[in-house]
Amino acid sequence: MAEEFKRLDRELVYHGAIVDFYKDTVQVPNGNVVEWDFIGHKGAAAVVPVREDGKLLMVRQYRNALDRYTLEIPAGGLNGPDEPTRDAAARELEEETGYRSDELERLITIRTTVAFCNEKIDIYTAKNLIKTKQHLDEDEFIHVEAFSIEELTKMIMEGKIEDSKTVAAIMCYKDKYC
Repeated sequence: MAEEFKRLDRELVYHGAIVDFYKDTVQVPNGNVVEWDFIGHKGAAAVVPVREDGKLLMVRQYRNALDRYTLEIPAGGLNGPDEPTRDAAARELEEETGYRSDELERLITIRTTVAFCNEKIDIYTAKNLIKTKQHLDEDEFIHVEAFSIEELTKMIMEGKIEDSKTVAAIMCYKDKYC
């Protein structure tokens, strides 16, 4: 591709706890200069916990952006840019579900919103779960529920599960293991 884009400036507009919001000034291939929004994200990890009976553990939690509860796979942000995503996935598994596993396998990597954000989520499967206890943050209220892959696929197709990481993870897991 002979088209060239050149970032002329990136101005931090807002520094948040989870994301940073920038205004980018970019020269596009025809020479015009445009401003684009960019959201910088530190990255995340997620996990598909698989019980011995084959059911997947899901977390139900309130999401402020949607003003409702959602059903998702356990996930969370990296503690820092150098934290291995496998470590983050293991941490989030135990924190959110009260289970741990020494058997995490990378399933898929997704980019959630490529038009304006660099968020990258590495998703793992976790098998041979060992019961521990949840370690929720003071602002987390998470309910753990178990579903068959058929139940989850049906919920996706009915629009009851819309979270992109969860949809991608469940469909990929189904294709790879079922």
